[in-house]
Amino acid sequence: MDEELDPDDENVNSVLAQESSELLRILTSQPLTVIMQLCQMMPGDARWHVDSVATSTSSAAVTEHVKAVLEYFRATNATDCRTFLQSICMLCENIPMHLESRLMSVAGYEHSDDHSSASATDENLPSPPSEQQHVKRPRIDHWQQYTVAVTCLQQKRWERLSEHLVSEVHLENVWISLRMSNRSRDRPDQTPGFADRGSRTPEPDGDFGSLESRVTLETFLQGCTGKVTVVAGQAGSGKTLLMSRLGQQWARGLGPIPSSYLFIVLEFRQLNLLSRPLSLSELLFRHYLPPKGGDDEKRAIMDYLLSNPEQSCWVLDGYDEFLNKLTKQDMKHMLDPESPLPVAEIISGLLHRQLLPGCTVLVTCRLRDIMDLEDISDKVGQLLAWGCHEVKEYVDNFFRVKANRALGVQATHLLLSNRHLLVMSSLPALCYICCICLKHLLEEERGNLSRKKAKGNEPKVEQTAGGTNGRAQHPPTVAQIPLTLTQVYITVLGAFLSPDCERNEATDKTKTTRLPERLDFLTQYRSELCELAELAWRGLEESKILFMKEDISQDVLELSVKTGLFSQVELTREDGLVTAYCFIHLTIHEFLAALRIMTSTDVSDTELKKRFSLKTRWTTKSDQKTVFTDSLHLYLCGLASTHCTQALVHLARASCGTGAQSWVQKRQAFVLKLLKKKCNSNILTGPKILELCHCVQESQDNQLAKEVAGVRPTLELRNIPLSPSDIDALAFVVNSVGDNGIGLDFGACSMELECLDVLSKCRHIHYLSFRSRKYGDKLAEKLSLILPKFTTLRKLEFCGTSLTATGAASLASALQTCPNITEINLSDNNLKDEGIRYIADIFAKLPRLTSVVLGRNNSSLQAVDYLVGKISSGLNIQHFHAEYDTRTRTHKTKSEPTISLLNQKWSTPEMQQLANSLACCPALSVLDLSGGQWDVEVLKTLTQFLPKFNICKKIILNGSCSSVKGLVVLTALLSNCPAVVELHIRYKPPNQVSIVFSGAREKPAVKVSKILCLSCCGLVPADLDRVWKSLGTSCDLTVLDLSQNCLGNKGLKKLVGVLPHSQNDPVALCSHNNLTQIHIRDGGKEQVILKFCSDIRLNSSSLMPSDIDLLCLRLAQCHPSLELDLSHSSLKDQTIKCLLKVLPKMRSLQKLNVSHSITSTMEALTLLTCFTVNQRVTSVKLRLTHFHLNSDNLERLLEILQPGPTISYLDLSSNQLEDKEVERLVDSLTSLKITSCLNIEEGWIRAEEAVRLVRCCLKLNNNIQTIRVHHTTLHLSLLKSTEMTSVSPVDQLAPMISTIQMHPLLTELDFSNSLGKEGAEFLCSLLPSLPNLTSLSIGSKETCTDALEKLAEVLLQSTTVQNLTLSGHVIGDRAAEMMTRILLFSSLSHCECSATGRLQLVQALGQCVSLEHLCLDLDEDSTVCLARALRNNSSIRSLKLNKIRTAMGTSEVNDVLDLLAAMEGLTQMEEIELDGWRMPVTGVEQLTRLLPVWKELRKISLSKNLIVDQSGDKLLEALISCCHLEELHLSRNQLGDLTAARMACVLPSLAHLAVLDISENRIGCEGSVSLSKAVMCLRYLTKINLTSVGTSELCAVAASLTNCPLIQDVSFGWNNCGDEVALELAKVLPLCQKLTRIDLESNSVSVVGAEALVKALQSCPALQLIRLWRNKISTFEAQRLTDMDRRLNFSST
Repeated sequence: MDEELDPDDENVNSVLAQESSELLRILTSQPLTVIMQLCQMMPGDARWHVDSVATSTSSAAVTEHVKAVLEYFRATNATDCRTFLQSICMLCENIPMHLESRLMSVAGYEHSDDHSSASATDENLPSPPSEQQHVKRPRIDHWQQYTVAVTCLQQKRWERLSEHLVSEVHLENVWISLRMSNRSRDRPDQTPGFADRGSRTPEPDGDFGSLESRVTLETFLQGCTGKVTVVAGQAGSGKTLLMSRLGQQWARGLGPIPSSYLFIVLEFRQLNLLSRPLSLSELLFRHYLPPKGGDDEKRAIMDYLLSNPEQSCWVLDGYDEFLNKLTKQDMKHMLDPESPLPVAEIISGLLHRQLLPGCTVLVTCRLRDIMDLEDISDKVGQLLAWGCHEVKEYVDNFFRVKANRALGVQATHLLLSNRHLLVMSSLPALCYICCICLKHLLEEERGNLSRKKAKGNEPKVEQTAGGTNGRAQHPPTVAQIPLTLTQVYITVLGAFLSPDCERNEATDKTKTTRLPERLDFLTQYRSELCELAELAWRGLEESKILFMKEDISQDVLELSVKTGLFSQVELTREDGLVTAYCFIHLTIHEFLAALRIMTSTDVSDTELKKRFSLKTRWTTKSDQKTVFTDSLHLYLCGLASTHCTQALVHLARASCGTGAQSWVQKRQAFVLKLLKKKCNSNILTGPKILELCHCVQESQDNQLAKEVAGVRPTLELRNIPLSPSDIDALAFVVNSVGDNGIGLDFGACSMELECLDVLSKCRHIHYLSFRSRKYGDKLAEKLSLILPKFTTLRKLEFCGTSLTATGAASLASALQTCPNITEINLSDNNLKDEGIRYIADIFAKLPRLTSVVLGRNNSSLQAVDYLVGKISSGLNIQHFHAEYDTRTRTHKTKSEPTISLLNQKWSTPEMQQLANSLACCPALSVLDLSGGQWDVEVLKTLTQFLPKFNICKKIILNGSCSSVKGLVVLTALLSNCPAVVELHIRYKPPNQVSIVFSGAREKPAVKVSKILCLSCCGLVPADLDRVWKSLGTSCDLTVLDLSQNCLGNKGLKKLVGVLPHSQNDPVALCSHNNLTQIHIRDGGKEQVILKFCSDIRLNSSSLMPSDIDLLCLRLAQCHPSLELDLSHSSLKDQTIKCLLKVLPKMRSLQKLNVSHSITSTMEALTLLTCFTVNQRVTSVKLRLTHFHLNSDNLERLLEILQPGPTISYLDLSSNQLEDKEVERLVDSLTSLKITSCLNIEEGWIRAEEAVRLVRCCLKLNNNIQTIRVHHTTLHLSLLKSTEMTSVSPVDQLAPMISTIQMHPLLTELDFSNSLGKEGAEFLCSLLPSLPNLTSLSIGSKETCTDALEKLAEVLLQSTTVQNLTLSGHVIGDRAAEMMTRILLFSSLSHCECSATGRLQLVQALGQCVSLEHLCLDLDEDSTVCLARALRNNSSIRSLKLNKIRTAMGTSEVNDVLDLLAAMEGLTQMEEIELDGWRMPVTGVEQLTRLLPVWKELRKISLSKNLIVDQSGDKLLEALISCCHLEELHLSRNQLGDLTAARMACVLPSLAHLAVLDISENRIGCEGSVSLSKAVMCLRYLTKINLTSVGTSELCAVAASLTNCPLIQDVSFGWNNCGDEVALELAKVLPLCQKLTRIDLESNSVSVVGAEALVKALQSCPALQLIRLWRNKISTFEAQRLTDMDRRLNFSST
């Protein structure tokens, strides 16, 4: 620290000269008014600077003026110079303390009689602000005095903490790894002050490297001034000791913190005791160090601190012990340091720069707490565990100080040979405990040897490797070495208590039963241990680690302090210093709490179960903050081992008496039962599986280990840092499986090479996989050393790594010694040709090798040819895979013999060379050459060699052929190569080409049927001649599929012309002798399939009467099992009459489909008459909708149906049925042969009418199983049951009571429409009379909360209801609390409740095992809880979590990622809505990883998420696995042409997609074309929403709708579309008969386009509305068009 200087000791002008450069930088950063004031201090003749400064605008000019001022005062007399320096100190800000102190010291105090004459004579010269000077000088003095006091405090603190250290602590010897900083924004005032200049270079902002980078702690802290730095480490890693050492170095003027700074250390364990709000000064002076002076001194210190915050360093030690979490602060305002604030807000203010901006903050915490600090930290470092070298050095120092070196050598040998002791010793605090344990074991063994020697029974001395210079050593016997971590801690307790045990040894001799000698301490201190265990358990329950004197009995306190089990902690309170106590380490605390659980009847099984959970190493925001290490479950498992029973029984006698033995065994069995349940769970993530292995190892139960492996044939570990102890735990499980074998899959797990040494202990591995770029040649070389030890290894994967030829050579050498290896996967590496040759050369030495995958290895075609040559030498390899392009993913291993050479761009000579090699290969099932994009000549070369190939199944050429010329080359194979029986070609994405063989290796003796499929190939009529010519006359086609080409009528006639005896039109096809199936859709535009081997389909066609007549006459001659499909065709009156005439003659007709083809009621009834009089008709599925069934028509229908055939399904919706017609229909159900259900939908079925209708149904007919009234639909399910099992009533429920009570077998009751207070009372009175009710659905639209409370009371009494559905309720807090006890939810949606109620419900959802549907709006707290709940529930099918939040900071992003990660186990997901999440890119990436898991997904909605185009592309790519998807909603995002292009590739594979919504995105013209290609393939599309998509070019999309016959709703609004789009839609309308609504509002459609739409409306009776608001149509024209057709709407509503 700079000492204060006497003004006479230094020349003031010299000081100004020395500090000129520093002062120049400071003065130029001051306001212009300050600079002008300083200029005015110069004499008048030199004061031209004042005017120059006032008018200057450039910084360079100001700098020159300041230089001139400094030059003047450097040369002036001492008095003027002193006055000038005083003025600088008074006027200027941000002067470093050391400089300000020097200037004030050399300038001294003002003496008015010392002014020079020159200064005195200038009347304009301002005098220095002497009043400020008299204030500022004492302020600096008080600051320096306080800094000196803190220096003494830190030195004393270090002396106290280092008193019992056995080795010195040096920051340059402590290693730390850098972690990535996630700072999301810049914060003000972080630049270090001038005191931190010179040798210390500030660290650059930004990221700070990966976890693998290592630096010393001293280096890490360089440049930390002015920043927030986090040092993280495990409990016991020495964080507090290191911070004390840092303070001691500061006190000595050393280290990274300048000595001029104020060094403040606040421990969170002490801050926990501060309950009332404090100001910053109160926190500093009452709870850190009070100054010696009074309030004036405190005020002066605080004034200086607030004026110079950058000159303070705040060390916040032990955030992991803080009972509160830091809250996110509002960054818009600063906090008032003088206002009382909760201590958490003060700490948060320091970290968020709302208090003392620019100060240095250093925080220590545990690793799991980094997430709370990541947004506000500039640097984050993790203290590295000790390696073997540091452990050996510490053990040597310990025994040199505490015992002797010889004992230290034995201790080192013993520690390094015991995995548990070695792992513990990697942390300094636990290494100390281990040394005490080893000292106890060695001295005990030495005592035993001495006693045996005295008795004349001296044992033989064994030579051990741990000896020095080969000297004989006496390590403990094997029985004394702890086998588990739990046994280590039992030994540790004995080690701490052993000194006192020896003094009381005589008392044991009187006892008849003795424990083993190593457990004597349990006898001596049973009561004390029980009290310590009870204290530890109480601390665990209360999250308390510090205990006061009054918490412990005096005897136990003295014993614990004396033996070292307790550490003493000084706490600063307002009434002075007090002493608190804590266990020497948290693991000791937790172990004693575990002892309490296992030995005390005060702890119930329920409390035990609550504490027994597997921890995960993936830290999330939802994790509850805890000070403990979460090791309790490990100790419980260890204590459940039979090895610990005797010790537990001895302690349990204090509470259980003589029944201790049976009670302990029962408690152990309960723990093992809980552990067994975990072992048999198949939903555990990798970290929990690893933790489970540790638990099983602690229990030493081989049977449990077998169950772990039995449920998981492969243990998958992903993104987990692995230590040798982790591998040791895995080895315990692996070695339990015996000959069954097990797999280990390491994906991106960080591990040291030492882990592989432990991995060699695993004896039964059959599958071993390493996947990560972290793994390279070094790991491969280490792995090659242990591979020969895995005698059962059958499959090795080392893919997606950084492996090169060097590593491949090592692996190849080792694999030669693995005779059982069958599969090798080295794909996605960097082997190049050299590395691939290393692998290929060992093929012949591995007789059982059947599969090799070497894709994406940066190799050339020469390497591929080399590999094929090796395979052709008669090896047993069945699957070989190589890829050239890194974009294509590796295929899964196939069981059949396969060669995959993907994405290879062959030339003709290269293909010839490859074909020669393939012709020499043994029999193959599959040859996959996809992705080559070859020209025709390469394709010809392949087909020429193809007859020589020994392929029995198929050749796949996806993406290798895209032209008609190539297609013709391939079709010729059907005639030129007899073994080829099928050829499938599709050019539309996804491009697919496959050649299928008959399975015979030689030319078949008899002809076989052949199939040719050329769908989506863009064929035009002219192409058919070339195709047919290539087929020749001997191809024996049985199926020809030409669907979705461009053939038209001309193409169909040309097709007919090439068939024998064919003349014209599709009807002529029926005369072909072998033709039995015809599929023609939309005149051949959509589908043309001819099967020559009994199904006739003429869909979406306009058939004339003559066509029907001719068709049916020809079909009458067909053989049996004929099916005729005329759906979606236009059958006019005369056509139907012709059909009725010829149908009786079609004796082979089995099925007729005329859906969507008849519009007249009488014609439909007439057609029904034909079927009912035909005895061959056995079953009818009848759907008569949108007709007019008046009373006469209904009677006619009943007359037809009563004597007719069985009716499996009858739908009479939208037939204008009135009340009496419905009653008549229900009354006649007993006379109709309906086997399944009746469905009626009419608009009048509401409220009272619906209730009356339900009552009527129940009275009129006892054959009803299910009645459901939903909105306007009545649905009746009919069976032979005499009791109703399900009813769905509506409002006006009072009349229903007596009716429902007549059906006691009712099992389902649905009130999903609405339930008010009266409805709840009705339901409460009804439920007791329904003893078989199992399912209850209740909906509500009211705000009343009483109804649900009453219902909850009744449900709590019910024993039969198993599934409860709630929708639309307002749930009060009391009702929410009651609902949490019901836990019967199968569906919960659209319910409103308070934040408290919502939190209660969400917490309970994890226990609702039958929950299938969930719809909630979440806040931050309930989001975190829901993540936990979802991890415990795998039954959810529908999840709607909309509008989760409006902002998306880093903490919110983590919450989203955590919630998405929790959905991984929801494998039954069918519907998911995540609207309004504002999902980040990382969230979309997480979602894309989930989509392949949701195989049954039907609907996904991600609207209002701001998903960017690149993320949308990946999202669509992932959706390809959701083959059942029906609805896709992506509106209000930022999707563009890239996503649209991906849709063109993906959507065609989603055959069931019915709804597509991509409105309010940024699609361009190119994207519109891509969309049209996608829509063209969506034949089941019913709704498309392209509102405001960013382009007006939607003609192609409109035209593509002709391929969507089921389309009902089209929205093109707000796109500025012109008449061309309207005209295109007008062409589409007649072809889309189901279309009901078109939205064209806010476009540029004129009268021309609107008139075209009006004209098209004449052929669209189903169309109800076309919106044309805000187009280029005048009010007059709009009225005229509306008069023409009322379905045009020009209003805004």
